[in-house]
Amino acid sequence: MVEAKERILYSETQIAEAVKRVGAEITRDYTGRLEETEDKIPLIIGILKGSFIFMADLVREIDLPCKMDFMVAKSYGQGTVSSGYVRIVKDIDTDIKDRDVIVVEDILDTANTLSSVCEILRARKPKSLKVCVFLDKKIDRKLQFEADYKCFDIENEFVVGYGLDYAEKYRNLPYLGVLPPV
Repeated sequence: MVEAKERILYSETQIAEAVKRVGAEITRDYTGRLEETEDKIPLIIGILKGSFIFMADLVREIDLPCKMDFMVAKSYGQGTVSSGYVRIVKDIDTDIKDRDVIVVEDILDTANTLSSVCEILRARKPKSLKVCVFLDKKIDRKLQFEADYKCFDIENEFVVGYGLDYAEKYRNLPYLGVLPPV
C-alpha cells in the first residue's frame, strides 16, 4: 500500500468507532422529527471530493431514512494552504426548501468553504441546516463557524487519508496520517 505519512493520527478502527458515534448522534437527533414523505426525509449533502468516504460510512451508521446529494466546492487546488476563494464547481440537484439538510464535509479548517456553502444553502430556505465534519482543525479562524457534529479535533497539521488528499493523492489510505513537510 502507498504510504504518505509522518505518523498515523487515527487508525482505521478509531475512525470506524468515531463514525459510528456520530451516526448514532444524528439518528438520535432526527428520530421522531421525521415526516416520512419523499420530500421531508433528511437530505445529506456531501461536499466532494474529500467527504465521499466519510459520507458513505456515515450514512450506513444513520438508522433513519435519508436521501443524498453532492456539491463540489474547491478552495485548495494543488497546494496545502487554502486559497481563500471558494468555487462551487457542481451544485446539488435537489430542491431543499422546507427540508432538513445535513452538510457533510471532510475537514473544517479556515471555514471558508463551509461558510460559503451554508450561505448558499440557507438562501434556499431549508427547514433546518446542520453541518457534520470528519475533522475540526483547531486554528484561529477569521470566520466564526462551528460544526454540529464531528468525529475528531486535530491540531494545525496537514493530514491525508480517509478521503483527504494532497494534490489528489492519498485519498485511499484507510487511516488518517500527517503528511510530512513537502
